[in-house]
Amino acid sequence: MAATPKQPGSAASVQRILAAARFAAEKHAQQKRKGASGEPYFNHLVEVAELIAASSEELDVELVMAALLHDTVEDTGVTLQELEERFGPDVAGLVAEVTDDKSLPKETRKDLQVRNAHKKSERAQKLKLADKISNLRSILASPPVGWSLERKQQYFEWARQVVSGLTAPDRVLKAEFDKTYEMISHLKAD
Repeated sequence: MAATPKQPGSAASVQRILAAARFAAEKHAQQKRKGASGEPYFNHLVEVAELIAASSEELDVELVMAALLHDTVEDTGVTLQELEERFGPDVAGLVAEVTDDKSLPKETRKDLQVRNAHKKSERAQKLKLADKISNLRSILASPPVGWSLERKQQYFEWARQVVSGLTAPDRVLKAEFDKTYEMISHLKAD
């Protein structure tokens, strides 16, 4: 009897997602968000994965896994090879597409995100969009200590420039980004 392919909602799919979540939680265990509340960094990863999962009727298991793992290479010293060995080439490839080169200055990395947004695959664009939504929400809820209204507005504008460069933004996520982006107009100076 031939093996039947696993359905997106199968136990194997859930186990793969949970394995990625556990790995990300372990690797980011000591990290906190930059906001005043200092929430665990893992919360950001779960929010990005949740945004990805909620944006479509069909679950893209590898994309949800990549959402959970999207900052491991950048922030924890995990290699793309390690991700490929543990989670497969699709997940590692998606993570690679959204990973900044930390050896470059911050302003250069930010500029490259704007200039290269259109070069990303459709799925990586979806991941980038979900990441930006989560970051904007975090700035609204608990901005980094010392960030002025102007600094928050600058970040929002930069995020908008990145998202504007996406050639295939997910319709659901783009609507959520636009709604979140508009909230900066409601903030008052500290």
